[in-house]
Amino acid sequence: MRIDVLSIFPDMFAPLTQSMIGKALEKDLLQFQVTDFRQYSHDKHHHVDDTPYGGGAGMLLKPEPIFEAMDAINATHPGDKRVILLDPAGKTFNQGEAKKLAKEDHLVFICGHYEGYDERIRSLVTDEYSLGDFVLTGGELPAMVMIDAIARLLPGVLGNAESAPTDSFENNLLEYPEYTRPASYRGMDVPFVLQNGDHQKIADWRLKEALRRTLLRRPDLLEHVELDTTGKRLLREVRGEEAGRALDDKLSDE
Repeated sequence: MRIDVLSIFPDMFAPLTQSMIGKALEKDLLQFQVTDFRQYSHDKHHHVDDTPYGGGAGMLLKPEPIFEAMDAINATHPGDKRVILLDPAGKTFNQGEAKKLAKEDHLVFICGHYEGYDERIRSLVTDEYSLGDFVLTGGELPAMVMIDAIARLLPGVLGNAESAPTDSFENNLLEYPEYTRPASYRGMDVPFVLQNGDHQKIADWRLKEALRRTLLRRPDLLEHVELDTTGKRLLREVRGEEAGRALDDKLSDE
């Protein structure tokens, strides 16, 4: 996969050269380039923004630098690509969207700043994404978050191929609790089922605890979970246990 980013703050993307993404770049599993689109501005001060027609607060990104930066990318890397605009009006990015984008060959992220974009820039765009209902100073941080989420799904990027399928939000469940040595620490013990070597019991426990954590923290996700007979049984058990616990808590407070 190749990822291009258009930004006026290219140094902000230095963290993506570290950790797993950095190793993916070293192994050529991923190609990554940040273009400072100031170099495509048309005045001696390298302005990339201007006041909006019709008046109003703030500044808008001008179309010329973005269009010409895209022209340069298309000239050196022709072919189909997904062009992503980071914008509050975009659809919310999630794990499902990360999986879809991880199947693409070439992604381009346009990072805005100031009050917004000249509307004509949207004609270049295939997808608009937002991380949520909050405001940031620019599109760089959302782009980095998306790139990290996408890149770790590429074949060979994660050291353990089993890691991604068990992450939170895969299969619409939060991840089950995990433990490592020592088996007992400050009065807190690792569940015995994880130490007995029975792989089926371990798998059932992990699914049950993933269901429990999802029920307690993100019950909305359960609406989209497809469970087999075992999963449905475990979810009934979890609901019963948590209902009993809530009743005990209520009685203890009276």
